[in-house]
Amino acid sequence: MNRRTLMIQLLGLGAAAAAGRARAAIPELRPPRLPFPPLRGPIPLPTDGLSAAEQRSAYARVALADRLSLPEGFRADLVLQWGDPLAGGRFGFNNDYLAFTSMAEERALLTVNFEYISPRPWCAGYAAVMGRELPFEALRQQLAERGGRVDALTLAAGDPLRQPLLAVATAALDDQGIGVAELSRTADGGWRHSPGRFERRITGLSGWQKPEERLRSTGPAAAVFRRKQRLGYDDGLGDRVIGTFANCAGGQTPWGTVLSAEENVQSHVVEPVYADGSSPSPAERPFRFDGERLEGLGNPFGLAGNKYGWMVEVDPRRPERLAVKHTALGRFRHEAVAVRAHAGEPLVVYSGCDRHGGHLYRFVSADPLRDPRDPACSRLLERGRLEVARFLPDGSGRWIPLQPETPVEPLSPEHFAGHGLDAVMPVPHSDRDKAGAEPLRSDAELQAYRQRFRTLADLYRGSGEEQLGAILIDAHLAGNAVGATPAARPEDTDLDPRTGDLLITFTAGGSDGDGQADPAIFRGPEGQSRWPFGWLMRLQDEAASQARPGGGFRWRMVATGGTPWEGGMGFANPDNLAIDRRGNVWMVTDRAAVNGSADVFGNNGCWLFPVSGPTAGDPLLFATGPMECELTGPCFDPAETTLFLAVQHPGEDNAIHTSGQEEVQAYTLRDRNGQPFEQLRQVPLGSNWPSGEAGRIPRPGVVAIRRDRGGPLLGPA
Repeated sequence: MNRRTLMIQLLGLGAAAAAGRARAAIPELRPPRLPFPPLRGPIPLPTDGLSAAEQRSAYARVALADRLSLPEGFRADLVLQWGDPLAGGRFGFNNDYLAFTSMAEERALLTVNFEYISPRPWCAGYAAVMGRELPFEALRQQLAERGGRVDALTLAAGDPLRQPLLAVATAALDDQGIGVAELSRTADGGWRHSPGRFERRITGLSGWQKPEERLRSTGPAAAVFRRKQRLGYDDGLGDRVIGTFANCAGGQTPWGTVLSAEENVQSHVVEPVYADGSSPSPAERPFRFDGERLEGLGNPFGLAGNKYGWMVEVDPRRPERLAVKHTALGRFRHEAVAVRAHAGEPLVVYSGCDRHGGHLYRFVSADPLRDPRDPACSRLLERGRLEVARFLPDGSGRWIPLQPETPVEPLSPEHFAGHGLDAVMPVPHSDRDKAGAEPLRSDAELQAYRQRFRTLADLYRGSGEEQLGAILIDAHLAGNAVGATPAARPEDTDLDPRTGDLLITFTAGGSDGDGQADPAIFRGPEGQSRWPFGWLMRLQDEAASQARPGGGFRWRMVATGGTPWEGGMGFANPDNLAIDRRGNVWMVTDRAAVNGSADVFGNNGCWLFPVSGPTAGDPLLFATGPMECELTGPCFDPAETTLFLAVQHPGEDNAIHTSGQEEVQAYTLRDRNGQPFEQLRQVPLGSNWPSGEAGRIPRPGVVAIRRDRGGPLLGPA
């Protein structure tokens, strides 16, 4: 399949459109009528408008920049940044997902996720941003004397480590969670922060000191939380929950609420669970801080691990309403959510688990949807069926229900061996008195496992809601047990408003030792069983049924990351998506460790795939972020005159940039004719964004991007 056909499929265009573009299989060097003048990245692209000789000249010397770069004719206004006052608290750290909610009289609400702490820039900037010191160095030294980690719950009241530890842990959890900010439109058509009565701040410790602020939980796992007899730890809170953290991606419902995804909670609480769904002691995830890593934040507060890793619903228009964790949607490392809401049909919610070998999930509500705009629709998230995807190499697939009667049928270890890979297939531990997983490394082990455990009911204890709750709490391992496809870090799910197809970003194919993507599905352009640059998939789903579990779908890869000379489209590690009303696909990328000889792609960016015109389907670079950051959470205002982006973790690797602090990197690139040439690249270390002043601290923040002269983002200037 040629590159142009893949692009047409990415945009969901029909066969007639594909045929009409057959002559455009080789892009013109200078295509006319671009929606904006694309940025030139650090590597040659088929769409950069340069000849091979011009590419060798233009890309021989490149300097990366510590700024948010946009096309000519666009501007970015800083709306909010880390530490700004918000709802009696502060705007948190590492802003991620953004949701725009319109209000009356040129006002709006912006719901923001705050995902995690980057220790280097957070520690370097905390005093300047907050106006008070934290005992970082004292804590680091005292912990180093005790082996670098500690179970904080065992510290005596007078222990000198206790005070600095609690101060840092509290501040870090206060900087995570969810925020709702009020915006107002300016006279020139922009947006600015304008505090009002709807503003709200939910942190990682909401409810710790004020029980009335604890989050509610609904669905089957709430029955597990309420159990008096359990194998593991009891936090004494029943079905209430303290706070939310690791809030990464999210989505909006037609009835106006926001769904916030708790992702990498395993860094701070115990992730494995027992057969009854209860959590091991917080002592199993001790507090750790060495200046570069900050982990185990739940330990000092005795947080039960099984209460984190959920989808959280917030109503931005009702700040008095408690946030809710809907356990029927499953517990895993949630990334993103897409909501399919058609009157007369069940509500369907898609989400991915962002880990190597994580799964794609579909929730189907028990009751049909009547009016998608009725606020009462939230109750549909409380009861239903969670299903997990099994992809087949022929482009088909099926949904497997995560229910007690579902057969145990893990993917065979020999499947991986057939692709030259060692099997990495963890399943629920065969000693059901132990929490967590064990690997299946041979078909003999697989057969012995299936002899002992015929269905999920044989693996999980309890009955009724309690047993189903235990399965949902352990959704990832339960998915492995029933034969779900281990995927390549699914990071976003978005529904195409024109076709109804589900677009999915898979960030990277490979293994981290605990999980591995299925090499029969996630293959590089030349059949590579490991491909670290990611894909976009388009999935056509069958209608879900309340009465009939499971169902089928069709899938196809429609875009592949990587360099053009290796068969990729020039981007790497796709993350969040946004699809505008015309069907144009906006995509941001997420690569770690920008400073390194292995990262030829340079700074993370925002790309546009136009749905029409001479560049339909071509990836056009719209924005690049400051040093060591990723761009996240793309969303629009209703008129699509403004694109909101979150600039997350600028300076994550080296914190504050100072004048002259840089390195020179060397790369071998290839021009459009496939001929190699050498590039020297100048790379600043650290960041000063958003101030841009050398020596100033980097701060995560949210920007509003628009045309200098107003009007639609992709309309005439």
